[in-house]
Amino acid sequence: WRGWEGAPYSTLVPSDEVTINYRHGLPVITLLLPTRSERCRFTVKPMVTTVGAFLRDVQREDKGIERAEAFATDGSKVSDATLMEVLLMNDFKLVINNTVYSVSPPVKAKLSSEHATEMEDIKSLVHRLFVALHLEDHQLRKERELLQKLDHLKEELLPLEQMKARITDSADAKTSRLLWVGLALMSTQGGALAWLTWWVYSWDIMEPVTYFITYGSAMAFYAYFVLTKQDYIYPDAKDRQFLHYFHRKSKKQHFNVERYNKLKEDLAEAEESLRRLRQALHLRLPIQEISAKD
Repeated sequence: WRGWEGAPYSTLVPSDEVTINYRHGLPVITLLLPTRSERCRFTVKPMVTTVGAFLRDVQREDKGIERAEAFATDGSKVSDATLMEVLLMNDFKLVINNTVYSVSPPVKAKLSSEHATEMEDIKSLVHRLFVALHLEDHQLRKERELLQKLDHLKEELLPLEQMKARITDSADAKTSRLLWVGLALMSTQGGALAWLTWWVYSWDIMEPVTYFITYGSAMAFYAYFVLTKQDYIYPDAKDRQFLHYFHRKSKKQHFNVERYNKLKEDLAEAEESLRRLRQALHLRLPIQEISAKD
């Protein structure tokens, strides 16, 4: 379907089949319903009624209408979101089923520049009032959607949170055991060096041994830096070892860390959106959208 000109089996009817008159300042569109064979009047509010809303009203009036569209005179389709005020500024084509109606809106009397400015101000005020009256309903619907999304995310996270708690406890216990083993080894090493120094050998013999042990420890710390690009700081080393145990345990128990993190991010974003929405409802302000992530 590429415009009314290329419609198959379309029939172009005279322009008087669709008439537009103004009554009490509002346009009244009169057209012949195809299946009911009777003329019907549609009063539209041009500043708030869209083309899509008008066409839906026509289809509701005649259930036999399967297609109702509006086209400009050059064949381009008019968007359903276009206001009727814009459509009625120029001639257009109204396509109902396979019949094309040529519509010529009456030319309105030109207003003075001062009167025209006042009319534009009134139109702008009416539009803002319409948006304000329907904004709260939209925000309430959005709040219900966010609450449903939060419930769904929490339901998905519950089993993952329970599995994560078990894995965290296991990894934390292994890390603590490793720290105590390290302390025991260092204590054993200190006791052995003292025993060899005072009871077996002398300090003259053990001094080079302790030197090379110290030098070997320095090499081990340097190797840690080369491999991890981090200084050997005890809290950081503990966290690194904890993460190693955590991810190894997660892989064994098929815990999807990426999915868990994604769900947590979605939950935080939904909670922030709900907080902003409720703040806007309380202050009766428009919703502040969350900026997109980098």
